[in-house]
Amino acid sequence: MASPIDLVKRLVLGRPFRSDRLGETLLPKRLALPIFASDPLSSVAYATQEILLILTLGGLAYLHLAPWVAGAVIVLLAVVVLSYRQVVQAYPSGGGSYEVVAKNLGAVPGLVVAAALLVDYVMTVAVSVAAGVDNIISAVPDLNAHRVAINIVFIAFLTAMNLRGVRESGRAFAVPTYAFVVGVMVMVVVGLGQTALGHAPVAESAHYEIHAEQFGLGAAGLAFLVLRAFSSGCTALTGAEAISNGVPAFRKPKALNAARTMTAMGVISIAMFGGVTALAMITHTRVTENTCDLIGFPGDCTADPQRTVIAQIAAAVFGGNSIPFYFLMVTTALILILAANTAYNGFPLLNSILAQHRYMPRQLHTRGDRLAFSNGIILLAVIAGVLIYAFDGSATRLIQLYIVGVFTSFTLCQAGMVRHWNRELATATTSSEKLRIHRGRLINAFGACFTGVVLVVVMITKFSHGAYLVVFAMPILVVLMYLIHRHYTAVRAELDVDDESETLPARVHALVLVSGWHKATRRAVQFARATRPDTITAITVNVDDVDTRQLHQDWERHDVAIPLKVIESPYREITRPVIDYIKRMRKSQPRDVISIFIPEYVVGHWWENLLHNQSSLRLKARLLFEPGVMVTSVPWQLRSSAARAVPRVEHSPGEVRRGIADTVAR
Repeated sequence: MASPIDLVKRLVLGRPFRSDRLGETLLPKRLALPIFASDPLSSVAYATQEILLILTLGGLAYLHLAPWVAGAVIVLLAVVVLSYRQVVQAYPSGGGSYEVVAKNLGAVPGLVVAAALLVDYVMTVAVSVAAGVDNIISAVPDLNAHRVAINIVFIAFLTAMNLRGVRESGRAFAVPTYAFVVGVMVMVVVGLGQTALGHAPVAESAHYEIHAEQFGLGAAGLAFLVLRAFSSGCTALTGAEAISNGVPAFRKPKALNAARTMTAMGVISIAMFGGVTALAMITHTRVTENTCDLIGFPGDCTADPQRTVIAQIAAAVFGGNSIPFYFLMVTTALILILAANTAYNGFPLLNSILAQHRYMPRQLHTRGDRLAFSNGIILLAVIAGVLIYAFDGSATRLIQLYIVGVFTSFTLCQAGMVRHWNRELATATTSSEKLRIHRGRLINAFGACFTGVVLVVVMITKFSHGAYLVVFAMPILVVLMYLIHRHYTAVRAELDVDDESETLPARVHALVLVSGWHKATRRAVQFARATRPDTITAITVNVDDVDTRQLHQDWERHDVAIPLKVIESPYREITRPVIDYIKRMRKSQPRDVISIFIPEYVVGHWWENLLHNQSSLRLKARLLFEPGVMVTSVPWQLRSSAARAVPRVEHSPGEVRRGIADTVAR
């Protein structure tokens, strides 16, 4: 009979998959796109807004620069997409930026990229969920008091869906993702069509003036403002590398399908981002961090928050109370929350590769019941939940920690690809092959310089606003991964079998720990005798004279075939006297091995463990550190444990024959 925990687990996760069904979980391109690209696609909802927010610091006069800034972001996105198309084809094992950098620039830069990506994946979950909850609270302000709890609930939901497996989460998240894409594209087409017909839509904020925070910008100030706006608009690139980490999850041909999905993601993102930016300029949309800076904004500026850019455009194109408007708002909130799914696939895959290379605990390389990397998924959820709690679920505060990691990985990855092309060029023989390599190297070199500039700008503009936490976290992660790798390497070297034959022990002495004469003790004595040691002795610690005398009487009455040794304990301790006794034996007979047999109760309920086996657990924990000592637990199953026993499944001869035939066929 299954326990309540098992029933809940099966209800949430479903039935476990066999390892040979891994191929059934691989993704076609139509499901891979919403799974791995929901983050960059969702960035359309706020990337244009981030550009306008920065440019309005200088006043309305600088908003005409928005198309140029957006154009630079589009060029960068195109370069990154072209670069990562080459990454997935050159390194299809799923290592992405980490593998490129580690193989071409060295282990330490590879760990820097891995740390940057891990931090960025965590921030993707925290920021995406917080931004989505912000949109929900904007519609229902009474929920603001429960902001953190709502964030945690959404993280738990995303975690459960991803624990069910990549394919199932893809089915669940595909509809909202495609609905958002369709909604934005329809809005762009309708808005541009209205403009072409001479009825350009006008945003509700078009007539507002703005209190500029910075006046009389010089050339240097203007350049800094534009660079800061550009770096903020680069949030459109977050998650663009996730496909390169998820190549193993694609159907064959994996690299080709991943490259095509990368292209589709880039084309859709560029079309939506460019269209939203164009409509923002056509509708004269105004947006500031503080609505009090808007001259002419109705009502109390603190009580009536301003609509987002995409909401203002949708209201201008479709009407503020129309069905298409609400459809786009609902899908925008959903896609912002589901954007975290990109991290739920990238983070566990990257951790699995790091664990395979012994830079992370080996448990992160293990697949769970549904063939997903369950430990990595749960670890991501826990860290993101802690961040949400620490920052009170504020997207504004969390976003300051964002995109530092992703541009670190972009820059180093493309520098690594330049090194890769240099090596390929040394072995190229045909002119067409050399031309292809020169073209790839040019793209990656340009991309490395471009993203390097963005990284510097992001670091300067966001450092004092919270990005310093990421700057400190990344080196800590690098050191931690290095220490884990050093530990695994040292253990492996220590356990390597050398040419010298192992010296056999001179003798084996068996010690049976007893506290009273009963069935569990009798089984331990019989099992110890069955191992045929050179000597065998039962030992007990005298913490109560009455109990010790009763044990002596029982021992003599049942005529037990082995001697009973009583160890005195004036301070009523159990562990220390036993350890001291064993150390004295080891000192007098250093070439001998001592085998300890400990009877233990097997119980069926967690609370019963609190009532039994406590002394044996403490003793075993100490004995494990004693050289030349072997510890054997001899279980005795109490009746309560019968409910936890795994039922035996009987198979008919026909089923057995069919199973053997299937195995042979595979």
